[in-house]
Formats: sequence, structure tokens, C-alpha cells
Amino acid sequence: MCLAVPGKIESIHGEEALTRMGRINFGGVIREASLAFVPEARQGDYVIVHVGCALSVIDEEEALQIFQYINAMRDDSVPGGP
Repeated sequence: MCLAVPGKIESIHGEEALTRMGRINFGGVIREASLAFVPEARQGDYVIVHVGCALSVIDEEEALQIFQYINAMRDDSVPGGP
């Protein structure tokens, strides 16, 4: 099963469209991801990231809803979870 997760762009570096990278915050974990597929992405935007590539820009409300779904799945899979 593959999973793409939302993250918030903390910073962007690189001027060329194909080499543009961002530091993405995934709930406190910072990782680098390619922004080649989302040239419209700006610092502060939320993006969906899969295998190191941002695939689309989403709004904050949608990102927060996805975080809720992920937390609910985690809670349901933990023995003795709520």
C-alpha cells in the first residue's frame, strides 16, 4: 500500500523548475521534497508528498482533515487505543 501525506512547505530553494526543492514539515519531522510537479507552490502552502515528490497543493483545511484521518487509523490499529 502506498501513502501520500500532507506537509507544510517551510522553505524553498532552487530556481529551475525541475530542480526546485522544498523543506517540508510533516508534523515536526522535516524532509526535503521535489517541487517540480507543483510550480505554483509557495512557502507556507500545504502539499501532498509521495516518495519525495510533492504531487499537488492542498488547502490547510484539507491537510488538517487528512491528519485527523491518519490519527484515527493509528488509534484504531493500536491495541487498547481509543
